[in-house]
Amino acid sequence: MEIAVLDYGIGNLRSAEKALQHVGGDAALTADVKEIENAAAVVLPGVGHFGRCMKALRASGLEGPAWDAVRVGKPFIGICIGMQMLYESSDEDPSTGGMGVLTGKVRLLPESVKRPQMQWNQLNIRDDSPMFAGLERPLWMYFVHSYAPATTEHVVATCDYGGDIVAAVQRDNLWATQFHPEKSGGPGLQVLANFVASVR
Repeated sequence: MEIAVLDYGIGNLRSAEKALQHVGGDAALTADVKEIENAAAVVLPGVGHFGRCMKALRASGLEGPAWDAVRVGKPFIGICIGMQMLYESSDEDPSTGGMGVLTGKVRLLPESVKRPQMQWNQLNIRDDSPMFAGLERPLWMYFVHSYAPATTEHVVATCDYGGDIVAAVQRDNLWATQFHPEKSGGPGLQVLANFVASVR
């Protein structure tokens, strides 16, 4: 197995696995620590509630292996709540800390917009990230979320939703997307294909 998709027992984790397989990635859902340690890359998907996802990740014993993958420089991607979990905390559940891989807090979207943002939205590409290699502009991705990181650090794309909303971040080997690449048609699959290419 080349790409370990962390199976911590919450949400629709299989859609990320199947999308990675569709673009040629040798990806599989796993909760086996040894398999995760031996994988070339790690994926942290997530849907639903920040606190429940963090508690499930910790209860499964997979927070440490996820941290270790980032620390040793493996290609790593967090998707949707999986992106939010990389931060220190979230307004959605202030009593439950995040992983703290990235600094900052995840904040509720502005009162001026409908929550959740459940729509296609155009990305404003800030940085020439390999995440978006081979993709034509304008670039639209599909979002479903009520919270987003309040940070400007490592941001490679934003979208406009009552102001600039963080849509994607990259720090060295670490990628993360607030949008759902697996639900974003051809362009989203290309992001995942670019991730698979980065593994190789």
